[in-house]
Amino acid sequence: MNKDNLLSQTLIDELENIIQKNISKEIVPGKDLIPASAPTLSSQDIFEGISSLLNGWLTEGEYCKRFEKKLKNYFGSHAALLTNSGSSANLLSISALCSPALRERALKKGDEILTIAAGFPTTINPIVQNGLIPVFMDIDPTTYNIQIEDIESAISDKTKAIIIAHSLGNPFNLEVICEAAKKHNLWMIEDNCDAFGAEYKSKKTGSFGDLSTLSFFPAHQITTGEGGAIIINNPKLKKIVTSFRNWGRDCWCIAGDDNTCGKRFDHHMGDLPHGYDHKYVFSHLGYNLKMTESQAAIGTSQVERIDQFVEARRENHAYLFDRFKTLEDYFILPKATEHSNPSWFGFMLTCREGVNRQELLQELAKRKVGTRLFFAGNITKQPAYQNVEYRIHGSLSNTDMVMNNSFWIGVWPGLSKVHLDYVFESVRDFVLVKQD
Repeated sequence: MNKDNLLSQTLIDELENIIQKNISKEIVPGKDLIPASAPTLSSQDIFEGISSLLNGWLTEGEYCKRFEKKLKNYFGSHAALLTNSGSSANLLSISALCSPALRERALKKGDEILTIAAGFPTTINPIVQNGLIPVFMDIDPTTYNIQIEDIESAISDKTKAIIIAHSLGNPFNLEVICEAAKKHNLWMIEDNCDAFGAEYKSKKTGSFGDLSTLSFFPAHQITTGEGGAIIINNPKLKKIVTSFRNWGRDCWCIAGDDNTCGKRFDHHMGDLPHGYDHKYVFSHLGYNLKMTESQAAIGTSQVERIDQFVEARRENHAYLFDRFKTLEDYFILPKATEHSNPSWFGFMLTCREGVNRQELLQELAKRKVGTRLFFAGNITKQPAYQNVEYRIHGSLSNTDMVMNNSFWIGVWPGLSKVHLDYVFESVRDFVLVKQD
């Protein structure tokens, strides 16, 4: 943003002071909450958001185009499509695979999708909402990713797709999953919402699946407040995903454009009269799940620092790992998947026998240390899923262990070694006092 072209210098200075005051607040250990996650904003991010508003165009526009191009280039993908959340990105991805335009490969009600029971609900919900059957699998107790040795035995004649998240920014074994998907002609979706910037065998996660999803909620590697994206690696899916995102329209014009196809009044579709305006022909049961221009403006600025953010998360995770190695008698420590370079979302700890998680979390809350559980735990135990049809493959014993004994603490870039030391010492003091 060229601020001088839009704002007076006096107003720029006033805004700069306000922004710095609000985004540069010091976190004092013991006095202030040390959050498990929080955004890392700059004045430039805010100025870009303001600039988009001053342009007077609020919905999808030039900033959205710019942000999508940056994401496309980052992943080396066919296309990137912005959405209003990572959850919506998952919903659109599964819905797109049900499109009649995919003919014999379209998912149909009753088809199965492999996933894990440990994770966030909106990885699972679109499966159920589209009349499909989730097949829940267990996780490895140190990487918290899918137990890959069970993949082949989990696949049935009804299995048509796989959707798995890279747990807490730690990539799952993409080599095995991609081989299984290719062998059995399965669609593959990477839920990359927690793992933006992670790599598997030096290739970006999010670039392996037919589709992958991102979230820009404030807890994630970059933020637009609310927001997300779909990374499209399979060209066949771009028009379908776009249609579902844009009300189900058959038209692919972006907001403000008309007649991109050159045949706006010359189509004949369904039982509509010939020449019915293509902007109002609907080929899917879609939604309006677009991102706003001001969100994209912030994202366009934030994404310039993605590598910096990811490196800070890796450094903080490594620092905590070194400190917590002295407490391995009390906790199972997290392990990166072989051949991967995670973009850590948090630092997971699983309490060993003798450490009461509930008491520990209560003590950490008193000491103003933010913690989070591993999302839904075993999702089959959640009240919303009591009447949902699903299949469980094998045992979910590790999933249950995580549900009962695991939690995570923050590694986001706003935390310094002073904060991390305080968090470690708070945990250490609790377990050592309990031991005595």
